[in-house]
Amino acid sequence: MSRAINVKATLDHVIATCAKRKVPISAIEALHSGGTRVVMNNAADTAIIAKAYGSKVITGTVLRTPTRMGAM
Repeated sequence: MSRAINVKATLDHVIATCAKRKVPISAIEALHSGGTRVVMNNAADTAIIAKAYGSKVITGTVLRTPTRMGAM
């Protein structure tokens, strides 16, 4: 399992869910296509959050917002 997961929830909701379950977040971003992408420190933590969100886990391709500029 990957350390990253995409969920149909707001950024604030994901942060609160992770805090409630004491799961540290490595990286987090709002998805351009809606929802939130969150990266945990390990796959075990990702499984905890996937279980918490259940059917709200987004499968398939999502549209992300570029965070870095490529080489010019």
